[in-house]
Amino acid sequence: MAVSKEKLEDLRLRMERLEIREEDLIEKFVLGSGSGGQKINKTSSCVYLKHAPSGVEVKCQKDRSREMNRFYARRDLCEKLEELLFKEKSEKQQLIEKIRRQKRRKTRKQKQKMIEDKRVRSEKKSLRKPPRNHEG
Repeated sequence: MAVSKEKLEDLRLRMERLEIREEDLIEKFVLGSGSGGQKINKTSSCVYLKHAPSGVEVKCQKDRSREMNRFYARRDLCEKLEELLFKEKSEKQQLIEKIRRQKRRKTRKQKQKMIEDKRVRSEKKSLRKPPRNHEG
């Protein structure tokens, strides 16, 4: 599975906007690590990129394909440089922080408030039900 031409063009424009030139990149292919067995130990599909002027380094091993990893590494490099230059957190970083906040333990006061809100909501819902006939 290769990268589409549209995605490659978007990446090229993004690199131009950030003034990243291919000549400034130091690219190496290294052996990957982690699960994957014998195959991962034989092939050098992990891509290491370093942007010489800024010193930002990226290592990518998301895919089995070297070509896809080259694309992902350049995209990650752009994200890191944008974060450094514009002091904006990337969508990826914002998502990570959001998940971290969601997983954080709630205080006793937060738990009590949540339970109270649930009780109030339950009472509202019970009032929506049609009245029952108690004829006997």
